[in-house]
Amino acid sequence: MNRIAKFEKVSPGQFAQGWQELFGSDEGAAEALDNIPLPCRATVGSAGYDFAIPFDLELSPGQTAKIPTGIRVRIDEGWVLMIYPRSGLGFRYRLQLNNTVGVIDSDYYHSSNEGHIFIKITNDSNEEKILSLKAGDCFAQGIFTPFGITDDDMADGLRNGGFGSTSVR
Repeated sequence: MNRIAKFEKVSPGQFAQGWQELFGSDEGAAEALDNIPLPCRATVGSAGYDFAIPFDLELSPGQTAKIPTGIRVRIDEGWVLMIYPRSGLGFRYRLQLNNTVGVIDSDYYHSSNEGHIFIKITNDSNEEKILSLKAGDCFAQGIFTPFGITDDDMADGLRNGGFGSTSVR
């Protein structure tokens, strides 16, 4: 196995910003960040690193939530972290990531938001199932994947941010 990454928590201030966006206040953010476990694999054969939700959440069919995970990741060049819903939640509730698959590039770690990973989910159940998660439940998984570039690649831009920060055109 290649050891190519290291998960870390974002700073309390950075997490509080994401928390406040969701709840309208930073009350409870410090305690939630303290209780967030770093993503880990459940078994030696698991490919996915499980992400835990930092608060209780209930999503009715069609509802969406943007989750501040409190996590960032340092990734070696040539690798990417792909984020997916946990398989069982996708199967039982049609839990979806709003961007289908999250792509965490190695240079995201150095962004002004400390590379804070947010995961936006939707309960897409067509069976009227309510998704209930308790703080600490695993709801998403990240898989590290190598990638290649073309022979004539000329990328020289520097990232500062998340969505839209790498648009070339």
